[in-house]
Amino acid sequence: MILTRLFPAAGFLTLSLPLIRAQTEPFIPFNTFIQGVQSATYAQWNSTAVESSAAFDTIKAHILSMYNGIGNISNTFVLDVEYADCVDIYKQPTVRLLGVDGIQSAPSNGSHPDFSEGDGHTFNYTDSPLKLGLTDRFGNRISCPDKTIPLGRLTLQKLTRLPNLQAFFAKSQDGSALPSLPSKGVGRRRQAELTRRAGEPHLHAVGYQYITNFGGNSWLDLWNPIGDFSLSQQWYVGGSGGNTQTVEGGWIVYEQKFNTKNAVLFIFYTADNYVSQKCWNHDCPAFVQTNNNWFLGGPWNHYSVSGGAQWGFEMQWKLYKGNWWLFLKGPGSYEAVGYYPAKIFNGGQLSKNAEIVEYGGEVTRFDPSHNWPQMGSGALPSAGWTRAAFQRSIFYIPKDESGGVGVWTDLSTVVEATLDIS
Repeated sequence: MILTRLFPAAGFLTLSLPLIRAQTEPFIPFNTFIQGVQSATYAQWNSTAVESSAAFDTIKAHILSMYNGIGNISNTFVLDVEYADCVDIYKQPTVRLLGVDGIQSAPSNGSHPDFSEGDGHTFNYTDSPLKLGLTDRFGNRISCPDKTIPLGRLTLQKLTRLPNLQAFFAKSQDGSALPSLPSKGVGRRRQAELTRRAGEPHLHAVGYQYITNFGGNSWLDLWNPIGDFSLSQQWYVGGSGGNTQTVEGGWIVYEQKFNTKNAVLFIFYTADNYVSQKCWNHDCPAFVQTNNNWFLGGPWNHYSVSGGAQWGFEMQWKLYKGNWWLFLKGPGSYEAVGYYPAKIFNGGQLSKNAEIVEYGGEVTRFDPSHNWPQMGSGALPSAGWTRAAFQRSIFYIPKDESGGVGVWTDLSTVVEATLDIS
């Protein structure tokens, strides 16, 4: 990976999103789905990866808790393989289960610093499929009405692909999902990426900067790498040791969890160094979504092509009055998508500010017999434009304010590798 304002992340092969598939399975209405969860027993699911009857009961209880009191579902659609139910913005799980008292109004996004990079390269902004007037293979509108948000369906099929609920929430099999950065200003524990403990290491190629910040921004080149787990993302990190906290987001290929080989949009947080206070997207009550145009956990309609068109999107995180706001940008303006409320950080460092910004790629494999996944496009930075994946327009946000102008990052790099590249 090359880590500068123009940040080539380590390109290979891309696949078109199959928005329309052969209709080989029936459409499952929301009420039918809930009834199926309510009546499910461990005996029906003991051939899955779930580790025990107790683990199954915990998974089932979590699903029912997330949907208890959800109210009327105004529309359901299927994007690729993922069901999305359009739920009332005020009845989404985080608002109900965390007792959020009034949904906050979004600040304005931070703007790019006044500087023209002038590289002459042309890249394309991919848009959310929910904004394109599409219908799914069952004839349902791929969109949600105003005052609702698309909620990725938490199914037993999805959760029982992993041994227990904590594994479903987790980013790493061994609890380590941050790159190993040199200590500077913040005491970062030495991560386990370079040693094999309980499972395979997570390997990274990132650019980082130790700087007091209130979020940041980058444009992420969007690919479909091959392998068990591969992503391109942003990290905003504060605290140390067991009190390490992060806000993260980007795109990921993780078929074991998302049941698709296509890269999907994701966000992630941890308030306790990836131990128990952590989860993806809307998998637990943590993120308050305010925008009906973006589907967390959903795929895209364009991906970059090796030697061809480069597609991507802009992501920005912004800490404003204690809440971590997510902004996304396709061909139009930035849109506020929602926020992590301050209360989930329990008065920790990210309730005040972040101390590190990081941008880059992360891979792991789930079995030593598997090939290591491609990172980004699968090509090294030396392959150059249209072949190596990258991030660009990378800046951090220096103040807790609505609007404001970012500051270009001054990134150092770290690349974690393994001699075993089979």
